[in-house]
Amino acid sequence: MMKNISKYILVFGLLCTLIPSCKEQYITYSGPEYVMFADTASTYAVQREADIFKIPVVSTVVCDYDRTFGVEVVDSSSTAIEMRHYRLLSNTVTIKAGQTRADVMVQGYYDNIVDEEFPSFTLQLVINDALEMPLYGKRTKAVLMKSCPFRIQDFTGWCVLSSMFLSQYSQTGDYNRLIYTEQHPTIPNAVICRDWLRDGYDVIIRFDDNDLLTPRVSMDKYQVASDQGYFFGTAYGDWGDKLMVSGSNLAESVFYPCGAYLYIWTEIYVEEYGVVGHFYNVMQWVSDEEADRIKREGF
Repeated sequence: MMKNISKYILVFGLLCTLIPSCKEQYITYSGPEYVMFADTASTYAVQREADIFKIPVVSTVVCDYDRTFGVEVVDSSSTAIEMRHYRLLSNTVTIKAGQTRADVMVQGYYDNIVDEEFPSFTLQLVINDALEMPLYGKRTKAVLMKSCPFRIQDFTGWCVLSSMFLSQYSQTGDYNRLIYTEQHPTIPNAVICRDWLRDGYDVIIRFDDNDLLTPRVSMDKYQVASDQGYFFGTAYGDWGDKLMVSGSNLAESVFYPCGAYLYIWTEIYVEEYGVVGHFYNVMQWVSDEEADRIKREGF
């Protein structure tokens, strides 16, 4: 989410041009030696069971001897607190003879990182000025993201849906809706959203936690979200009174295991007639007690 992907690709491409180990390029680098962090900024997932992560350091040349460099924290550019949110396992990094990479090992403290906050720290290599690549520098920013374990049960029960579609087309103008979700009996990591936009119409949402930094959520195609008459007062197209919904590729749809909520972009359309629009939705799971309060007092 917060990774500087474009810069990483740029630097990786540069290194593959410069480092002799990229043999498929058939290019031999004969310029000066530079040492740097592989990326100027990256986000690292801190898990309860896997709290050690690596920050790579790279060199443009291969040497026949070990090279050890100091690593220091730049406190003025850090919000994370050392020994509270993280700790360096060593204040040095050694690129072994014949290699062009080594890793700074960092331990993150899962229990001390607040859910949905992203403390960061800046590291700086202690190197000779001649080893610093112009315009790239010798620093990196590490952002810590608490990665809670995904449990489908956390996304079942009462849920508050806030929908751009409802804000535009609802008869009352209300964009919030209290709905109920249940774990799907046959589809892994999926929930059935009862009465999602309209009473009597359920939709299915799937969860994919393979990417710890960007756990994704999706909605299957060809689901009926409502009858058209309820929102539009009439029916369009030749396929009856169905208002369809699918996931949208307009932007990423993600969920947050730590907070039990998600953002999902959907496409609302009428089959063989046209697209109504792409709409942003937020779903936040609440306790039974909060659901009871909403039923009594409203939003």
